[in-house]
Amino acid sequence: MVIVGLALVTVLTRSFFFISDRRWPLPTWAERGLQYAPVAALAAVVIPEIISVQGELIGTWKDARLFGGLVGLAAFAWRRSVLHTLVAGMAVYLPLRLALGW
Repeated sequence: MVIVGLALVTVLTRSFFFISDRRWPLPTWAERGLQYAPVAALAAVVIPEIISVQGELIGTWKDARLFGGLVGLAAFAWRRSVLHTLVAGMAVYLPLRLALGW
């Protein structure tokens, strides 16, 4: 009975916006804020992965992730393309990691 009740509450809350016949407009500030949500989520995942190792900040500048991240950031600023960002960052990261062992 508890599982059925939880399922009903879940279905009701997730379909609440579909039940109504009229449109629910968001305030302008909320729409603008939601435009940045994917970028913020990506940054929240990627940046800690670049600057830390097992929860500790990296202690040296000889880390391939730093250079790959900086080159990827520069490539994005220059071309505004996610594909160019990935290719440029990995083109720097992989040789440093594989050849130099950073």
